[in-house]
Amino acid sequence: MSTAQLVVQYLPYLRRYARALTGSQQAGDAYVAATLEALVSEPETIDRQGNIKVDLFRVFTRIWNSLSVNGRAEGVERDLPAEARLGQITPLPRQAFLLSSLEGFSEEESARVLAVPVDEVRSLVEEAGRELAADIVTDIMIIEDEPLIAMDLEALVEGLGHNVTGVARTRDEALALAGSKRPGLILADIQLADGSSGLDAVNDLLDTFQVPVIFITAYPERFLTGERPEPAFLIAKPFQPANVSAVISQALFFQQSAHRSRPQRASA
Repeated sequence: MSTAQLVVQYLPYLRRYARALTGSQQAGDAYVAATLEALVSEPETIDRQGNIKVDLFRVFTRIWNSLSVNGRAEGVERDLPAEARLGQITPLPRQAFLLSSLEGFSEEESARVLAVPVDEVRSLVEEAGRELAADIVTDIMIIEDEPLIAMDLEALVEGLGHNVTGVARTRDEALALAGSKRPGLILADIQLADGSSGLDAVNDLLDTFQVPVIFITAYPERFLTGERPEPAFLIAKPFQPANVSAVISQALFFQQSAHRSRPQRASA
């Protein structure tokens, strides 16, 4: 298989990323075209035995970051209101956020794409989370039976600028807490203090209102085999705070994007 054939399979992903980064498909495609031209003149930049996707995104990033207009927030008009929020994030955090949340790159892969250390990727994603949170602040409910973990999550959530409505340790406490103040996002463990299920608690809550849910659990297999709510995200314990921050921002951002870009479905 030629280098061109190896690269072609990843072009749809690069076009998606370029569109999110620039704000329009036309602008994004111009950078993708420039990336392909660079690969034609420098085919050795793609390691045929390595990670083709990472190499492709790295060439794109080198071109994107070489232009001074891209060194500040919002260089182009955005097509969608939700994308306008992305445009307000400073460039490197925006790239780190999209590489992680939209393209699913690991921290190590994102570091290679951006040509920065791994710990800087974590800092950039955290910064993006804080900048996004300033525009999409919400109330977050925590369902967690371990006090120290609950305290860590509460501090993390408040550090992003969100408000914690409370901490529930059981299914019944979660239902009561949501009844007093409806959250905009739920962080939930699966195995709760009295043997009840966080999955069941969340499914009960989502019968009456819809919000994104992030499960943070030491038992990820239960999420995969149980009745899963949507939209839901999964983080395994022990977790990295930067990962939780990124997923919170990702969940809220794409939830709002979906609400703005498609009509609400009629209730049954």
